[in-house]
Amino acid sequence: MLCAALLVTPACGGDEQEPSSEGSPAVSEGGFPQKTAIIETDEEPVMLTVEVAETDEDRAQGLMGRTSLPDDHGMVFIFFEEHLGGFWMKNTLIPLSIAFFGQDGEILEILDMKPCKKDPCPTYDPGVPYWGALEVNRGAFGAWGVSVGDRVRMN
Repeated sequence: MLCAALLVTPACGGDEQEPSSEGSPAVSEGGFPQKTAIIETDEEPVMLTVEVAETDEDRAQGLMGRTSLPDDHGMVFIFFEEHLGGFWMKNTLIPLSIAFFGQDGEILEILDMKPCKKDPCPTYDPGVPYWGALEVNRGAFGAWGVSVGDRVRMN
């Protein structure tokens, strides 16, 4: 299972909600489960609150319609097998950067993406097979010193 391969288990928009007393996971304003992602870099680790999209429906929705994303938030897209193809930004209102990662969490490619309000919208394809992707505000990976070869872990 990918979550196990990532060691710890996106993620954006909306305030975090505290888990209920029954111990259910935190859920974002957008209805996605929230977790902590840690990007291990050559410098300091980067900690983010991420929304987790692991169903086809959640992955299709992604960050569409969001007008903002806190600086320390993102969305992680989990696939449970090797995946090919890219992402597009149809109806996504904020510019994003995306890091595609392998089963072991290693970042394979980072791309910057532009919002797209109408067709045709470009597809952002890493050109390599991947197991997951992490979207954050555009340029954040560079500002944090995150690069290809760093690793994503989830709590």
